[in-house]
Amino acid sequence: MQHASRFIQLSALAFGIAGALAVGQAQASGFQLKENSVKSMGAAFAGAGVNETDSSVVANNPATMARFSGTTMQVDVTAIDLSYEFKGTGTDALGRPLTGGNGGDAGDIAAVPALSVIHKLDNGLAFGAMVSAPFGLKTEYDDNWQGRYFAHTSDVEIIDLTLAAALDIVPDRFSVGAGIIYSRADVTLSKSVDFGSLLFANPATRPLPFALPQAADGFAEIQGDDTGFGWTVGANLKPTDKLAIGVSYRSEIDYELEGSADWTVPGNVAAVFAASPTTRPLFQDGAALAKLTTPSVLNVDLRYDFTDSFSMMASYAETGWESLREVRIEFANPDPDSVEPFNWKDTTFASLGAEYKLNPSWTLRGGVAYDETPTHIETRTPRLPDANRMWYSLGASWAATQALEVNFGYTRIEPNSPKIDITSGGSTLVGPFDGAANLYGVSAQYKF
Repeated sequence: MQHASRFIQLSALAFGIAGALAVGQAQASGFQLKENSVKSMGAAFAGAGVNETDSSVVANNPATMARFSGTTMQVDVTAIDLSYEFKGTGTDALGRPLTGGNGGDAGDIAAVPALSVIHKLDNGLAFGAMVSAPFGLKTEYDDNWQGRYFAHTSDVEIIDLTLAAALDIVPDRFSVGAGIIYSRADVTLSKSVDFGSLLFANPATRPLPFALPQAADGFAEIQGDDTGFGWTVGANLKPTDKLAIGVSYRSEIDYELEGSADWTVPGNVAAVFAASPTTRPLFQDGAALAKLTTPSVLNVDLRYDFTDSFSMMASYAETGWESLREVRIEFANPDPDSVEPFNWKDTTFASLGAEYKLNPSWTLRGGVAYDETPTHIETRTPRLPDANRMWYSLGASWAATQALEVNFGYTRIEPNSPKIDITSGGSTLVGPFDGAANLYGVSAQYKF
């Protein structure tokens, strides 16, 4: 049977396993997570890098640590309630409707924790450490839904440990800071595989009764993990007692995700592969490798205290998503590399917030933000039915004692009509998604 070479030529396109790394979610552009501070979330993260009462500045702008005194410890937890439902249609290689439902609600409720601590010395030096999740995803579609050849489960966790230091250059006026980032990425992604379409594409196997689109479904799961290192720098300038200006930069981080490819192949299809005399059997379980680069992030933050009770904040951020040009998966078995282009673009995030001290115990805040998507309709997948989105945030702080503060936050994120129009392995999926996210956060801060 002289069809093995045809299988090799088609496998990358037909299965599009690289598409499994099209990770994303609805909290920030691409698959970025900003949720490392409940206090900042309550103002749509406006002025997060110059907030002198929020120890998440360890990661958001380490220079601001120099504005602290003594020791401050903070624990944040944000529950992300993501909802995404497909409202479109799909067709197979013969133009017939893809079987199955709309996939149900692909979202889930996931908790994003963060822990930060800052210690300020009397000589102007400050040191800090923070554990946070800057990128991540958790979505899952129903089994055998009509978009099963594009996405099933997506579980991405990227956890950072940031160790930083800051120094007052001009006391209470100008400080600088820097930190190193130790990061771990853990990715598990899966999708169905239309072996029937692959067999139908080859004249030698087309007479087989199961050589038809949607007639011989299999399954593929990719798992990989790695660690990487990055860095962050920042500066904080207070030209007056009322105005604070901060600039910070986070570097790209490279990962080589080493793990495994787990294939589920129907018995009749496996027999066809085994009968080929020209190559070793394809689609066998084995090792897999994928390279991933998380983007750089540039932040500019402003805060102006109009009175002792009322302040306004603003932030502008650029995320370097052009680092994600393609995703390539290398298989240890004879399957060829699977390559999928993304060609994402850099994005901007802009927010405006306000804070009002109601009384000595309670402070109220709110904010709005506009967040761009890095994706294009040409390469957008059900794993990331992304779109430009608006943020609407509310929050409050309760000073329980002089040392203990409790913060509450809520954010509603509304994407602007996300749509997909994608073809892979002969199957096409087209249409809009009905999606949004609700974020609920609580944190506690204690000063020693």
